[in-house]
This record gives sequence, structure tokens and C-alpha cells, in this order.
Amino acid sequence: MSLSPQRPKGPHLNSLRAFEAAARLKSFAAAADELSVTAGAVTQHVKTLEAWAGTRLFERTARGVKLTPLAEELLPQFAYAFDQLGAAVHNLRNKAQPERIRIAALPAIAQLWLAPRLGQLRHLAPEATVSIVAQELAPNLAREPFDLTLFYSEETPSAHDLVVSDDVIFPVCSPAIAERLNDITDLRAETLLHDGCWRHDWETWLKSQGHGKTMPISGTVHSLFSVALEEARHGGGVLIAHELLVRDYLNNGALVRPFAGSLSLPSKLLAKFTPAFRQSPVFEKMKSVLLEED
Repeated sequence: MSLSPQRPKGPHLNSLRAFEAAARLKSFAAAADELSVTAGAVTQHVKTLEAWAGTRLFERTARGVKLTPLAEELLPQFAYAFDQLGAAVHNLRNKAQPERIRIAALPAIAQLWLAPRLGQLRHLAPEATVSIVAQELAPNLAREPFDLTLFYSEETPSAHDLVVSDDVIFPVCSPAIAERLNDITDLRAETLLHDGCWRHDWETWLKSQGHGKTMPISGTVHSLFSVALEEARHGGGVLIAHELLVRDYLNNGALVRPFAGSLSLPSKLLAKFTPAFRQSPVFEKMKSVLLEED
């Protein structure tokens, strides 16, 4: 007589994933954002895992959550395991569809700098197809389904990162507005245009020019840099621009620099690639497009 005993069940993969993300990010809300679920779902998954393990993995406090000593001990193993799983998924995707390139980029970079370069990539690699997702925050490239990311960052580039450009800011405006700007103090009579992602650019630039405490920085705020740029181009005000994003407008005269002063920020535009994409037949062609001079 054969026996078929019920096999013990292990924890659900979603519970393990929720635990690892919450433990690594030290936040249920941040884990929910990364996993594209609700914070309540992360909480429930963690509770399910704690029930299965018979022990607490997080201490809940008024200020948030704190890892227990056991969770601190186990986190590196889980992080490594999910990094390896992510790498395997990237390898599967790249080997199954080597001609597809998936890019995550800052919205302004995607719209104003990357999109115009796609024609050059099609010329170099006609077999390639490109998908671009514009988002404000850089994704976790080890886990999310992207081959490369393009974001400004102050972090020290790794040996595999590509430094595309420095980040230099300065004011720009239409030629008509520039005619009435003889000194920085003349900006008091103008509308200052702000991009929501770079809300402090005006304050930072004015301070670098010795006017940090003497000039008002109020004005209009736009959630997209491209909208603020169009406002500046059509005479709606003066915008602090990031050099990489306005070169074409300066070259064709649609925008001008009313003042000579510029400021180099500590951030750089970095291109980050997955290990799997670095083995792709279109990798070198993609690099050449990213480094092409304007």
C-alpha cells in the first residue's frame, strides 16, 4: 500500500519578494512602489511569511518599521537570491529577443534628448526595436524589465556605467525677453519658470551668482520640463535650463542665454546597463548613439 503524505508547503514567492523589498528599502510604502502593489498588499504578504515562519521579521513602530535581528541576518541572502533571479530573467529576455531594447529615462531626457537620437540607432541597427518608459525615479535595474536607464545621478559611476554628460545649468529665454535683461536683478520683473523635478535650480543658480538672498524665486511650476521649455520658447518667462536639453534651441536661436554665468552641478547623466544587455549584439551601437556629439 503506497502512501502519499501531504507535502509541507513553503512560503509563497510573493511573500518572499515583499519581505526582501521591504527589508532592503526599510519601508513598506517604498517596497509597494517598487513592486507596483499597495502598501496593504506588502503588509499582508509579510504577515503571511511571518505566520509561516512563526516569528516576527519587522518591529512596527509609530515611525515605521524596523528589521528584527533575524531579518537583518537573512536580508543579504534574500537580496542575493532575487538579484540572481533578476539576472536570469534578463538573460532569458535578451536571448529570446536580442533585438529589443527597453529603456527607462527621466521624462525630460526621454523627450528632448533621447527621442531625437533614435533615428541614428535605426540607421546603425535596423533590426533593433526600442521601447522607452519615462519616469521620475530610476528603477532597480537588477529587478525591473529594463536593459538600460538614463538618469542624472550624483553617485560615483561604476566601471560599467557610461557617463553621457555633465549637468550644467543656466537661464534661457526668448530673444525678445533677453533684450530687456541687462543685469540679473532685472529678473525681478520677469516670470521665473520652474520644473517640478528640479524645483531648486533657480535658488542654486542665483546663489552661485551672488544673488541667493536678494532675488525672489517665485514663479510658475510645471510638472514637465518640456512644458516649461515651451513656455520659455514662446516668451512666457525665463527658465533655468540643463545644457544637454537645450542645445538645439540655442543653436537655432529659438532660445538665448541672457547671462553668461553657468553652474556645473555634482550630478552627471549616467547610462546604466544590465549585464545581459552588455552581451547584446546591439550594445556597442547603443553606446555610440549615447555618446554621439550634438
